[in-house]
Amino acid sequence: MTQEIHGTVADGFEEAREEFAAFVAGERPDYEGQLCAYVHGRKVVDLWAGADAGSLYGVFSSTKGAAHLVVALLVQDGTLELDREVTYWWPEFGAEGKDGLTLRDLLAHRAGLVGVDDGFTREELADDRLMAERLADQKPFWRPGTAFGYHALVIGALTGEVVRRATGRTLQEIYEDRVRAPYGLDFWLGLPESEEPRFRSVQPMLPTPPQQAALDARPDGPHTLAAIAFNTQVPDPGAPEDYANSRAVRAKGPASAGGVASARGLAGMYAAMISEVDGRPPLLKPDTLAEFGQIHSTGYDLVSRVHKSFGLGFQATADTWYPFLGAGTVGHSGAGGSQAFADPRCGLAYGYTRRRLAFPGGAAPENNALVKAVHRAAVRG
Repeated sequence: MTQEIHGTVADGFEEAREEFAAFVAGERPDYEGQLCAYVHGRKVVDLWAGADAGSLYGVFSSTKGAAHLVVALLVQDGTLELDREVTYWWPEFGAEGKDGLTLRDLLAHRAGLVGVDDGFTREELADDRLMAERLADQKPFWRPGTAFGYHALVIGALTGEVVRRATGRTLQEIYEDRVRAPYGLDFWLGLPESEEPRFRSVQPMLPTPPQQAALDARPDGPHTLAAIAFNTQVPDPGAPEDYANSRAVRAKGPASAGGVASARGLAGMYAAMISEVDGRPPLLKPDTLAEFGQIHSTGYDLVSRVHKSFGLGFQATADTWYPFLGAGTVGHSGAGGSQAFADPRCGLAYGYTRRRLAFPGGAAPENNALVKAVHRAAVRG
C-alpha cells in the first residue's frame, strides 16, 4: 500500500506536491520522508509521507551546513578571519607541515587532512574534540592548499576546534544559542534525551542487484584516500546507518555528520540564513553570504574521485547537484539522502529528509525532480 501524502503547499507550488506524490507511489510501502521549502521567509511547501512532520532523522553531512553557518556568523562578527593561519588560534595544528594553512583553505577542503592513518574509534567519531587532537598530529595526505578532497568526517571537528579556540565555546553551543533556539528549529547538533522519542532510526540502503554490483566495483581498497576519509580502514568500521543510530553521536552532535533534523528544520535554517523570518533579519549579510557561496575549490575531488565544487564549508550546490539553481547557492547534502540549501537569488530555502539510505549515497535521486519543481515555482513568484 502506498503511503498517504500529508501536508500543504501554497498556491503555485502544486507541482511540488505532484512530484512528491509520484515518487512516493513508486517507492516501497515503508517509505518515510519529508519535503519543506520557504520562499523569501514564507513556508510554501510542507509535505510528508510515513511517520509525521515532527519526526527527526539523521541527516549525515547536511550537518555541515549548520556548522559552517556558525563559522560564517563568526567571520561576519570579526571574531574569525578567513585569511589568518589556523595556527593563530590553534598552535598545535601546525605540526607536520600544516603551519601555513589558512582558515579559508581549511573550509574549502584543501587541508589534505581527511583522516588519520590508523583510523578513529567509534568513541572518537562521536566527539569532535577527540578527533581534533588526533588530527593536529597527523601529516597531511597532500600538500595543504594545492588540491582539494572531501573531508567527510573531519571538517566539522577541524573548524569546530578553531571556533572553540577563538571563542572559548563549542560550535554546537554557539549554534544552539544563535540559530536553533531563537528560531525553534528542529535541526539539532546534540539531540537532548527529551527529544529522543521523535528520532526515527536510520534504515540501511536496499540496492537492486545492478546497484549492488556498482557498489561492489568501487575501488575503495583498505589503504586508499577514500578509505581513510570515510574511516573504513579500521577492522570493524560498521555500516553508515550505525553512525546516525548511535545515541553517543546524536547526543554530542559532531559537526561533520552528527546532526538530527526534520525537513522543516533544514529548510527553516536556510530560510533564516537568507531571509527575514518572523520579523528577524537574515542571519547573514549579503557580503558574507557571497563570500561563503563563492566557489573556492572545483574540479577533481581527490577523495570522491569525481567532479565537485565547494564554497567555504558549503557545497556549491548549483555546480555539484542542480545547475539550474542560482549562482552562489549554498547548502549541503547528506549520505542518508537528505538535501538542504539556500538560493539567495530567488529567495528559496529547501529541505528534504528520508529514513532509508538512498543509493548511491549523498542527495537522494528524487531530489532532482523535487528541487526542479520547487525552484520553478519560486522563480515564477
